[in-house]
Order: sequence, then C-alpha cells, then structure tokens
Amino acid sequence: MTAIPAILAAAPKEIPLRVNDDMTVEVALAVMTGARVEYLTVCDGDDESTGSVSLVRLAGLRETAAYTDRIRLRDVLDGGVLAHSH
Repeated sequence: MTAIPAILAAAPKEIPLRVNDDMTVEVALAVMTGARVEYLTVCDGDDESTGSVSLVRLAGLRETAAYTDRIRLRDVLDGGVLAHSH
C-alpha cells in the first residue's frame, strides 16, 4: 500500500467548478452530472464570481413552464422570475 501525499490528503474533496454565466442550463446540468458535483460557481466575462447554482435548482427549473433550452445561467441569477423557480 502506498502513502497518500500530504498535499492530496489535505486538499478539499470537491473543488468548486467555475463556469461562465453565458452557459445554458442544459449544458450546466450536463457538466454537473459529468463532474458529479452539486454546485457550480458562476462567473461573469471578467471571471468574477456572480453567484452559484445547484443541481437541484437547475433540474427544478427545467420542469417549469417558464423553461426553454435558451435560458442561460445569468438568467437564473439575475433576480428575475427564473431566479425563484425551484
């Protein structure tokens, strides 16, 4: 059995993924599923964090009447009606 390097043992188990706010909800869901993460950090064009979204929130949004495949993450975070859909 080999020892785990101290740097890896001390590293967080899940490094938050950072994505651009122009990503669609569909692509974000695919990224989250593939990476097996529950949250994404959403960034603007300057790579500044503008918020985060959860897999549960996006999956819930996809089930609403307001959903279209053109909705981008910035639409979810902008404080509009889509931001409150669960």
